[in-house]
Amino acid sequence: MLEFDRSTYHYRARRPDQAGLEARIKEICATRVRYGYRRVHVLLRREGWDVNIKRTHRIYNELGLQLRNKTPERRVKAKLRDDRKAPTQPNETWAMDFVHDQLATGKKIRVLTVVDTFSRFSPIIDPRFSYRAEDVVQSLERICRSNGYPKTIRVDQGSEFISRDMDLWAYAKGVTLDFSRPGKPTDNAFIEAFNGRFRAECLNAHWFLTLDDARSKMEDWRKYYNEVRPHRAIGISPRLRCRVTKACPARHRKRAGKLYHPAVQRMGAAQKPENSSQGADQCRERGPSTPSRQPRAIRRTESNY
Repeated sequence: MLEFDRSTYHYRARRPDQAGLEARIKEICATRVRYGYRRVHVLLRREGWDVNIKRTHRIYNELGLQLRNKTPERRVKAKLRDDRKAPTQPNETWAMDFVHDQLATGKKIRVLTVVDTFSRFSPIIDPRFSYRAEDVVQSLERICRSNGYPKTIRVDQGSEFISRDMDLWAYAKGVTLDFSRPGKPTDNAFIEAFNGRFRAECLNAHWFLTLDDARSKMEDWRKYYNEVRPHRAIGISPRLRCRVTKACPARHRKRAGKLYHPAVQRMGAAQKPENSSQGADQCRERGPSTPSRQPRAIRRTESNY
């Protein structure tokens, strides 16, 4: 004889129907094929969905929307330059590089990309058939008139960046050109990461019929990147908001407690409350409240979109 409460037998689940939530997650992943469940959750919260990140993760996995993670083999450990200081405010350090692509007709184009290493704001993405040193100077002068001149620009050893025109412009405007070491792309890791996202979310997702068509689509993606796309390093907020407020409240957590963005951590040190150490001790006692971080997503399988 087994005794149990009668309510257990007559219990009916009260979980709300999640068909609408599943449909919305599918729509987001269909348009943003490079998004993992964390960015999908951010967009759901912005739209007003009252959903927990663990529920988003569960539905994301049930729908088979996981991204394929392919980590490249590295036989030599990357060594970064240790003589650089992390930026503490917008327009302190920019990173600049070129990206190569082609039109639908097969004609090659070069795209100048620039990103602020503090706020992750991209002031310009400019495609052309060819780029000379004077073209780079003209593009920089155009965006600096509205955004201000940076203190430092990190570039590689490309012929356009080591040219005399570029050197004269930097000297006249008081801008320092920080050149990376030959064969060391990790010295300019911010722009390399930005170019990877730009290629995956824009270049690989569109056909460019003409140069004007490419310029229009790239500008639309740049506005989306600055104004809508979430970024964990600056607290899942858009870059434009971080650039205007000059503060990037990175509130994301990592496996063992809170680890804020280094620049934000220095900015908020002066405003740290007196009882912050007690709160940290309590947080360590309770342990991390967020799920363990998954490997960074690389590519979605073709069967999922």
